[in-house]
Amino acid sequence: MKRFVIGILAHVDAGKTTLSDTILYLCKSIRKPGRVDKKDSFLDSYALERERGITIFSKQAVFEYGDVSFTLLDTPGHVDFSAEMERTLAVLDAAVLVISGPEGIQAHTRTLWKLLKSYDIPTFIFVNKMDRNVRGSRDISVELKNGLSAHCVDMTALFADDAKKSEKDAVMEEISLCDEELLEHYVETGEIEDEKIGGLVTDRNLFPCFYGSALKQEGVLALLEAMRRYLPEIEYGDSLAGRVIKTGRDTSGKRVTYLKITGGKLKNRDQIDYISEGEELSEKINEIRVYNGEKYENIDTAVSGMVVGVTGLSSIHAGDVIGDEEPLPEKKLTPVLVYRIAEEPSKLRELLPVFKELEEEEPQLNVHWNEEVKELQISIMGEIQLEILRAKLLEKIGEEVSFDKGSIIYKETVSAPVLGVGHYEPLRHYAEAQLIIEPGVPGSGIVFSSEVPKEELETNWQRLIMTHIYEREHLGCLIGAPIDDVKITLVAGRAHQKHTEGGDFRQATYRAVRQGLMKAYTSGNAHILEPYYDFVLELPKEYTGRAMTDIDRKSGRITGHQESEESGMVLLSGTAPVSELSGYSKDVTAYTKGLGSFYTTFAGYRPCHNESEVIKQKDYDPLTDGRNPSYSVFCAHGAGFAVEWNEVDNYKHIDVNIDFSAYDKTTNVTPAGESPKRTWSIKEIRINDESDDGGSKGSGLNEIILSGDEIDSIINRTYFANKKTEYRNPFRKHKSNKEFSDGQGRTSALKTINKKPEYLLVDGYNIIFAWDELKELAAVNLDAARDRLNDILSNYRAVKNCEIIAVYDAYRVAGHPTEYLKLGNINIVFTKEAETADRFIERFAHENASKYDVTVATSDGLEQIIIRGQGAKLLSARDFKEEVDRTEHKIREDLTRNSDNFSLKHTMDTKITDLF
Repeated sequence: MKRFVIGILAHVDAGKTTLSDTILYLCKSIRKPGRVDKKDSFLDSYALERERGITIFSKQAVFEYGDVSFTLLDTPGHVDFSAEMERTLAVLDAAVLVISGPEGIQAHTRTLWKLLKSYDIPTFIFVNKMDRNVRGSRDISVELKNGLSAHCVDMTALFADDAKKSEKDAVMEEISLCDEELLEHYVETGEIEDEKIGGLVTDRNLFPCFYGSALKQEGVLALLEAMRRYLPEIEYGDSLAGRVIKTGRDTSGKRVTYLKITGGKLKNRDQIDYISEGEELSEKINEIRVYNGEKYENIDTAVSGMVVGVTGLSSIHAGDVIGDEEPLPEKKLTPVLVYRIAEEPSKLRELLPVFKELEEEEPQLNVHWNEEVKELQISIMGEIQLEILRAKLLEKIGEEVSFDKGSIIYKETVSAPVLGVGHYEPLRHYAEAQLIIEPGVPGSGIVFSSEVPKEELETNWQRLIMTHIYEREHLGCLIGAPIDDVKITLVAGRAHQKHTEGGDFRQATYRAVRQGLMKAYTSGNAHILEPYYDFVLELPKEYTGRAMTDIDRKSGRITGHQESEESGMVLLSGTAPVSELSGYSKDVTAYTKGLGSFYTTFAGYRPCHNESEVIKQKDYDPLTDGRNPSYSVFCAHGAGFAVEWNEVDNYKHIDVNIDFSAYDKTTNVTPAGESPKRTWSIKEIRINDESDDGGSKGSGLNEIILSGDEIDSIINRTYFANKKTEYRNPFRKHKSNKEFSDGQGRTSALKTINKKPEYLLVDGYNIIFAWDELKELAAVNLDAARDRLNDILSNYRAVKNCEIIAVYDAYRVAGHPTEYLKLGNINIVFTKEAETADRFIERFAHENASKYDVTVATSDGLEQIIIRGQGAKLLSARDFKEEVDRTEHKIREDLTRNSDNFSLKHTMDTKITDLF
């Protein structure tokens, strides 16, 4: 039995749902056809679909006609659900485009036609509502040929029992005109075989058209017979392959993955290999379901060509593939609006898992929890999608969720090439990267290339730089929006034979991008991009003036104008910013008294029409964004120091002389789809300087750290950016006064902060396994290593005016409570069962950072991020080791100078238990 997956698409009210129900009824898949006006259609089962009369979610039905098994996928047509519609189109073997006979080609019909063409889907056309006798089939055929394709052929006569031979010959002759070879064949033989017609249909050289009435079941069987005869059987491979259409949850909450089998067979309990978000996974199928509307049937084996729902895949997402299936090229359909959930913080944490579950079903929802400002945000395509989201939340949690008014998702780009330099060289680390950032092709995203020979920088380092370019969103300096439509070229890079690690190039790459963007920002070559819609506006002729005035006022541009004398309707097409078109569909309905319609499709990102206004509204300062540093870290005399972005070129180790003279922003505009022209050239590359003996001195620790100077710089850019005080690390020496420049000519004197009681929290086992001597001791006896660290801390406390708390894990000891011990002049904490040392430290920092000057000694990367968020300071294991060594040296000097014995022990005035 042949198997085909088909989809039915249409302009609103053309009769798509009625045709679907009629097909299922005629093929005995349902007992009676439903109707949209009676709200009992088989596939529009969701309450909101029936209420609004539109298809929101793609669903499936299965029916058989003759020797063919069809899977019918009902596709959403609204722009807000474009992502799900495109995922559905990707698995179709053929499509039926429904056109309303009285109205002819409408606004959304053209949009759907373009989509079908872009996915190269064989298409049949069904002209519906012919029972109204408003227009004849001949007039409509002319419109189809002129408006869609000259290869739209009315084939009704071939399937009509009462059709004359001359009528059938006329159809065959028209079909033969679609292909020169077929025309020769028809002239010679007077016949055209079904296989040859099927070949034309498959290659989209022929679009069979049928006329009838879905409501009265006229012309529907002819359409089905044509699909049976003209769609050739699809050959699938023997190896298992599949494409995921979407994921969801059934009424019991079980996760269901909907996929099309595109090769081999899928059996129940099979182990499935797939890649999701870059991770290779393997899971077992627990259940295979064939859905028919809301109901389903369990089967043991799914064969190629079937669309099934499976359970057991916990991490797969819409758009993923299984087995040997090739991933589709990434589509540029991205959400254009961001909404903040306007609820109390306590409720937001309860809602986060619910939104994450919804994100599984629609990945583009892009749920984001902003810990810094305690905000929950989502990204969507439009207001209809938001309405659906509200309804689904009400269904899931039984109460309404409030959203703010939403805002546009902007992006940033550059209008001229710049050279960005990033250098990262704290002690015993080294990396330098230099990148050209230049305008890219519109819609291309971020494109990376390298001009560096592998003899100058090994291929593995170059690949790492490329990875770091793509692994995160790099924010621009105008409003802090992600950059887009740029080409980034590696023109120089340097690694140290001994001390360079992968993380070093991450830091160097991030800083190179940011420094280049700062150059574009200060030179006036940074710009904002905003999302645009292509629109089609259909309305009575008398409202044309009003419509054109509206579009002009909304900074839009009309590119097409068609009039129909017969219907008195005008079709306007064009493009306009998404920000200006919000709610305009309702306006059109209002001023045309319900006779007009307005349809949009996402057209990509283009230059912002009100850039100055957006910049003022966002009020973004790139110099205070501590998460995106533009400065670099260099090393001198065994210590790292921060260099501001506008001074980095004076310190960089590689001098790359770039000739930008060929660039002219007025002429170097790259049209979409074309490769950009090279507008710069490398004249000379020279090594300026060697790093401070490569950072070869020190204890030999292998952790990835930030130097003390860099930590100070980060803190001053974030937590102290708008204050008159400067962060002072109690473990490092500072000058009494310092002038800080932000690169814009503004300077401010920084003064010492008010003194608070100082606490040093030491992540005990983290330090033990970071210090070589303690690590070697721990390999023999962990208790001995812990005692040695306690002795070191006790001596350190004797000369440092800070209270010390050493925290050790005991979370694996069943029933163990939090244990507080006092050992001479320091305090020891053994955590309770199920609480790790880092969790204890995080809690301490959260509760006490505002009252005390809290510093945490650890090299746990995740813990460092969390601790910073609590307002505490950081001391890496390496820096702490160097500080301890200096302290011990000072103690020995004091003992030498003073013959009198003095105690290194000293009592703590504050009990540790008082702090909790």
